[in-house]
Amino acid sequence: MTSPTVRRRRLSAELRRRRVQAGMTLSDVADVLEWSPAKLGHIETGIRKWPSVMEVSALLKLYGVTGGQREAILTLVRESRLRPWWTEYEDVLSSAYVGNEAGAVAIDTYAGILVPDLLQVPEYTALLARAQGRGERSAERMVAAYLKRQEALDRDSLWRYHAVLEEDALRRVSGDPDLLHAQLRRIVDLQRGNERVTVRLLAASAGPHAGASGPFTVLEFDEDEASLAYVDAPHGGSIVESEEGVHGCQEVWRRLNETALTPEESLTNLKRLSLLT
Repeated sequence: MTSPTVRRRRLSAELRRRRVQAGMTLSDVADVLEWSPAKLGHIETGIRKWPSVMEVSALLKLYGVTGGQREAILTLVRESRLRPWWTEYEDVLSSAYVGNEAGAVAIDTYAGILVPDLLQVPEYTALLARAQGRGERSAERMVAAYLKRQEALDRDSLWRYHAVLEEDALRRVSGDPDLLHAQLRRIVDLQRGNERVTVRLLAASAGPHAGASGPFTVLEFDEDEASLAYVDAPHGGSIVESEEGVHGCQEVWRRLNETALTPEESLTNLKRLSLLT
């Protein structure tokens, strides 16, 4: 089963589509069911995250949805209400982002001066947590959450994980040779051993580039669901859903890949940086 977060968004879109097919407005439905238009609007936009089976059953009856189609949508309701693992770590990660990451079939990411989350070794994650002002307990929880997230790289539903990695992100930990070696070893091993993973190095000599505006990730989904982008920021970042906004991130991603080294050149340079053979 895919992420409950993705199920909720899919459910919202399906209910909106069924209402339109039935030729009804939000006000029409609200009048018949004696709901407020805001309640239905929240269900259709996903702001209200957990509509009940009873509520959705009432909507489907009104829209004339029966049989197998009705049961499929109600199954979607039940799956969208499950409590996923990441809700236990909302103090150290963005639940909204991770919920979408967990259901994505393709992830394209640029993390600026940091090593991308899914590539980090625990020692790097802990160092980052402390740099953010977290205490030891919080740092331990962040490491645990990131290790859990990194299991996504091994799930069958993931088609690809592509990262553009700044050489400067690695040089920032060059003062700790053991950490740098461990981090480079993980990236090299993933490049060699996981066909889903591609890492392209952005050399320091590349100068100013398209990613100067900051870190971001583009997520793609199956079943013709629209892609999303996540733009990172000190306050926690934001999900971008508009077609124009997502396209803008995809265009920056395309230009970053034009600037970065090829995967083969990147692997050679990563091995050189780590003195690996």
